[in-house]
Amino acid sequence: MITGRPIYHRKDSNELLFRFAPYIIGFLLLAIVPIFLPAYVQNLMTKILIFSIFAMSLDIILGYTGLPSLGHAAFLGVAGYTVTILLVIHGIDNFYLIAALGIFLAVLTAAILGVLALRASGIFFLLVTFALGMLIYSIALKFNWLTRGQQGLPLGAYPNLGLPGIELNSFTFYFFVFLVFIVCFFLMYRITKSPFGLTLQGIRENESRMRMLGYNTWRYKYIAFIISGLFAGIAGVLFPFYSGGMVPQNLDINTSAYALLICIIGGVGTLWGSIFGAVVLIFLEFFIGNFAPYRWPLILGIIFVLAVIFLRGGIAAHISRLWRRLFIGSVKS
Repeated sequence: MITGRPIYHRKDSNELLFRFAPYIIGFLLLAIVPIFLPAYVQNLMTKILIFSIFAMSLDIILGYTGLPSLGHAAFLGVAGYTVTILLVIHGIDNFYLIAALGIFLAVLTAAILGVLALRASGIFFLLVTFALGMLIYSIALKFNWLTRGQQGLPLGAYPNLGLPGIELNSFTFYFFVFLVFIVCFFLMYRITKSPFGLTLQGIRENESRMRMLGYNTWRYKYIAFIISGLFAGIAGVLFPFYSGGMVPQNLDINTSAYALLICIIGGVGTLWGSIFGAVVLIFLEFFIGNFAPYRWPLILGIIFVLAVIFLRGGIAAHISRLWRRLFIGSVKS
């Protein structure tokens, strides 16, 4: 009797298992390994997760839409400053309220800047986002009555989740960030694999052809820009609790370029490549900063050049290729 149900073969299920095994292994490592690490390494792992969310949000417009941006730190900064101002100056300790307001203002900023930035394309888009990002940086620097200017806003507390018996510290804050990271990764993964995400990739490859097929490419890019700002805002909500506050330098071009380098070194258009890029850059910055802090910009430039020359597609592409050759290929055979 024919029921019409699909037939699944053992080889197909094994291939599916090997295909998703790296994600499972990676999440297990991130959940278990920090338990056995010293406090300063746990702190670095927290930074890695926050910047992974930030870099993945950039990858939505960079890797999947083909829009390189040098103003992405504006969204992180707007959300971070919103949370810090409400908590430090106004004394509002309801984390869910200030987080929602921070994310909302990051999305609103992305919606406004997107209208201006998406009038340009290519290298001009890069320059416009740079200019708009520096505009937000200047506001954070000059509005002393709100942001306290160059001095910044110190924050010496962790989020108050309002849950009885749960008080976050440096150790438990990592796992809170880890849970947020899992949710963000899942949502961004679903977005990039959806018809909307596939349309973005079509725009990246050949925008004029997508327009000929009847797609409103500007609208798709605008929505992607806003989604990117939303997830950058989530990273911005977490960032001041990790860093101990907000300063204008968190919004400048260095922060945006840092996220851009994470994407390029880890692998543009992969999402999970941002995790590898964040691990490499943040650990290198920490260890090199202990021995030769003034040499870090030079070493960072060398790393970027080497990655472009020898790691085409980033670390993620090479690891994915190796994994398929060692495991998925053997399953198919």
